[in-house]
Order: sequence, then C-alpha cells, then structure tokens
Amino acid sequence: MPRVLITGVAGFIGSHVAAQCLRLGFEVVGVDDLSGGFIENVPEGVDFRRGTVVDHEWIASLWNDGDFDYVYHLAAYAAEGLSHFIRRFNYQTNLIGSINLINQSALHHVKCFVFTSSIAVYGANQTPMTEDITPQPEDPYGVSKYAIELDLAAAQHMFGLSYIIFRPHNVYGERQNIADKYRNVIGIFMNQVMHSQPMTIFGDGLQTRAFSYIDDVAPIIARAPLVPEAYQQVFNVGADQPCTVLTLAQETARALGVEPQIVHLPPRHEVVHAFASHAKAQRVFQPDRPVPLREGLARMARWAQARGPLAPIEFDHIEVPINLPPSWTK
Repeated sequence: MPRVLITGVAGFIGSHVAAQCLRLGFEVVGVDDLSGGFIENVPEGVDFRRGTVVDHEWIASLWNDGDFDYVYHLAAYAAEGLSHFIRRFNYQTNLIGSINLINQSALHHVKCFVFTSSIAVYGANQTPMTEDITPQPEDPYGVSKYAIELDLAAAQHMFGLSYIIFRPHNVYGERQNIADKYRNVIGIFMNQVMHSQPMTIFGDGLQTRAFSYIDDVAPIIARAPLVPEAYQQVFNVGADQPCTVLTLAQETARALGVEPQIVHLPPRHEVVHAFASHAKAQRVFQPDRPVPLREGLARMARWAQARGPLAPIEFDHIEVPINLPPSWTK
C-alpha cells in the first residue's frame, strides 16, 4: 500500500484528492495550517497533522515516522489577483513552502512529487493555452507557480526526483471556501446570493474562463503517480468549454433558484481570456465524460445552501495598496 503525503488536505482540491487517494487504497497523511481550509473537509481515514509548509523543520519532522511514496503538494494561497498586493506573503507561502517540501522529498527519495500549478503561469498568451506555450505569468502568483515548475525540473535533473505537474483552472464544487472574497468567483457569487446581496463583477463581465468541476480534476491528480507516461510531464486539467463571467453569474443564480442581480465594479488588471486545451491529459489519463457546468453548479448550490452563508474573510496584511480594487479594501 503506497503511503502518501498531501498538503492542503483541509482545503478544497486537497480534500477531494485525499478522498480519491483513500479510494485507491493509499495510506494518507494530510497536513494543513487551517488558514483557508476547514477541519471538517478532511476525509475520514486521513492521518491529519496541523502545521505550515513554511516551517521547514516541521516539514522535515513529517518523515520521522516513515517515508512517503508520493507527495501531493496542493497547499497554496491561490488568490491570483490579490497576489500583486501581497508579494512577500505570496512568495513565502507558495514558493518557499514548496521548496521546503521539494528538499525533503529529494532527501528521502520520494518516488513522485505531484504538484498543482495553475494556468496563471501562461499569462496573456493566445488561447486555448497548451502545454507547449512558453509561460509568461503576469502576476506574482503565476510567477511563484512557474518558479516551482522550473525548480522541480532542476531537482529531477540533479537528484532524480520524479514529478508530475498539473495546471488546473477555475475549479469549483463542494467544500470550496465561499468566504474568500478574493478568489473562487463561483463561491463568491453563491455567498453573495445567500446574503441577499447582488453578485459583483469586475468590468463588463465579458472575461472568459472555463469552469472546472472538482470531480473532473481530483481523480486525475490522485491516480497520476500510477501512470508511468505522466512522469516528468506537465498537464492542463479542467473544463474545455469557456463562458463569460456574466453568463456564469446568470447560471449561478439559476442554480440557487433566484433571479440574477448583478452590480458591475470598475475593471481590475487581469487576463481577459483564459482557457486551456486538455488534449494531452485526455490522451494520457482518458478521463470520464466531464460534468456540464449547469449540473456542477446545481451540485455545488445544494451543498452551499445546506451549509449556509459565511462572513467574507478580509486579508489583513496588504503590503502594497497601490491600485488595490476599492471593493477589496476594508
């Protein structure tokens, strides 16, 4: 039975990957600092340890009671737009924390390091984004993710640490943190509706994204180390069909059974069109038929309504407030 380590296990994608790993028969040790996740997200059967990937000594201690066959690194603060204004926090949490894990994985001869990057690495390249495009990230979050990708390639060359990199995008579904006002637009919309507030959209809402239901992403990530062809490869993973944010708001309202009420905010600096090709992942992993957006939204809406609205979380440590969107200030 493979013994695996999963970071971000109390978070959204991490908890679903952990559940899939348990279904595969893996022994799962899961870690999280609970800064953005919830202990109730951790699947039963996970050996949970609370701590932060930024603490390199604590990370090293995770190997004290045995080695891991695979490491799944999903812990991150994935607020792409906010990362411009929290640069130090972004690099400490997302980059340095990742390096701590890569170091230990190399030292202990982990068989495969599975890393969730992001299509934020592509920047404003032409769409659909494909894995052979040279990344040109436009925000510190994307920069940190791409730096880790490069570091993994270097670690493989120097130490023989095998890796698999996934670039998921706009993933949604049950267990998402709907209280985070800076990321996860579907969760933001649902929380606003449940608070009887209008859904807020930056700009005209004609930005396009392909929204990916969690069940189309987590199973692929979980079984990746069992697929030899995936090693030392990068994969886009997620939905193929893009839609506008305006259409998304209308579909979210439909899923919640209300008429859409929308307020347009001043536009913010962001990539306007971001959706990817998944031909490579489809060839290597042969996934099941994807869940259509309307069906996925209905599933998430039922979960969100059962959970109820949450108070939006404010980020307290803005480092550079220049050009910070007014709706993100207290």
